[in-house]
Amino acid sequence: MNGTNPDRSRSRSHGSPDPVVVVGAGPTGLLLAGDLAAAGVPVTVLEKRPHRISNLSRAFVLHARTLELLDARALADDLEAVGRPLDRLNLFGRLTVDLGDLPSRFNHLLVLPQYEVEKALERRAVEAGADFRYETGLTGLAQDADGVTVRARGPEGEEETFRAAYVVGADGMRSAVREAIGLPFPGRSVIRSVVLADVKLAEKPPALLTVNAVGDAFAFLAPFGDGYYRVIGWHRGRDVPDDAPLDLAEVQEITRLALGRDFGMHDARWMSRFHSDERQAPAYRAGRVFLAGDAAHVHTPAGGQGMNTGLQDAANLGWKLAAVATGHADPGLLDTYQAERHPVGRSVLRSSGGIVRLAMAKRPWTLAARAALTGFLDAVGPARRKLAGQVTGIGYRYPAPRGAHRLTGARVPDVALAGGGRLYEALRGGRFVLIAPEPCECGRADRLAVARWASDRRTTLLVRPDGYVAWASEAAGAAEIREALARHLGPDE
Repeated sequence: MNGTNPDRSRSRSHGSPDPVVVVGAGPTGLLLAGDLAAAGVPVTVLEKRPHRISNLSRAFVLHARTLELLDARALADDLEAVGRPLDRLNLFGRLTVDLGDLPSRFNHLLVLPQYEVEKALERRAVEAGADFRYETGLTGLAQDADGVTVRARGPEGEEETFRAAYVVGADGMRSAVREAIGLPFPGRSVIRSVVLADVKLAEKPPALLTVNAVGDAFAFLAPFGDGYYRVIGWHRGRDVPDDAPLDLAEVQEITRLALGRDFGMHDARWMSRFHSDERQAPAYRAGRVFLAGDAAHVHTPAGGQGMNTGLQDAANLGWKLAAVATGHADPGLLDTYQAERHPVGRSVLRSSGGIVRLAMAKRPWTLAARAALTGFLDAVGPARRKLAGQVTGIGYRYPAPRGAHRLTGARVPDVALAGGGRLYEALRGGRFVLIAPEPCECGRADRLAVARWASDRRTTLLVRPDGYVAWASEAAGAAEIREALARHLGPDE
């Protein structure tokens, strides 16, 4: 959890920040690039696709933890105005997760297409000064003791070379970065021949999100907000290649089997097939190269956790790279990315995989297991809250050093601060926030915001830029606070 290590020399003296190359301009890469650029770190984003925001994206849900992180970047309120909130999440059968009791300002999920998230994140990154190179694909990279040389091919086929202190692969399931560093991507295909279609409907579905599984069929409907709906469907008996022809009649039939009717779908503007894998890289780092988002982990779409997990990866890695690149933290801080995010990725694979297997249960013993689990979760509050915490992301906490305060590593909710402010507003500068019961002259204004509790609480909290507790004390004196700040933020300059 430590931001610095006084027993090791820092990476460099404070001067011009070290540059970073991010490969991939999906949601994960965009959030990361925006964070780095906002921190003053030179960042170049390489994206092999042309510059356009596609409306063919698969993600449709922002969960509470992701909305909190977007709130810390002054983006959540605008996205809330575009999307539509839903306070219940139907996972399978009669299991519904009530989100109204979540301990978050965002006690709901937000339904909106991925491209709306991408537009907001791209705008922020551009305004902060990130350098985007579209139609530029990575062809190779080489590391040495001082940095990484990145080779790419530009839009006219020209060879380009970039030099960076660190590289982040946020370039999806078929990551060129992961392949270049030789990391395996073990796992397997869980569902084959999933159909996708964007259609108009003659009948409006009864719910904002419509999802169900019956027998051999599964279907999901979500609105784009422009009159079209995304349909995702699967039939157990149709195991065909991804490039097999697909027509609207097949999509309609699967939807009728799963949902009882096809809502009069017509005018498909796009149709495709894909397969859903469960895979995770054994390491999210190889030297100076990192993986994030789908380049590091992929799983079934059950629970809508994919884009959310990638955005949370980026929020974890971004402030750490910025601290090291600007010389304010020891490079050892970057090791905590693997320690903190790899277990979360593994947990998401398990939970999303479990949901889809139970949803598609067919044999008598698996149906009985689903019924028993549903009944247990309905009856037992702590188990239901744990499930909600996993799916929404607010239930995860990070490892803490032995002997640390019990709050160390925990996510901090959006607490009220003296003067009428709140924590996630204070986090908007990308800084740590020290919440103390008394005023504190702590320096480091470029890296630290100081606030007081709106209540009479006496705990002193040092909150990381990603909203987790770096250090806490119940009765900290000035000397203890100074020592904690030096350990996590470096010396006051």
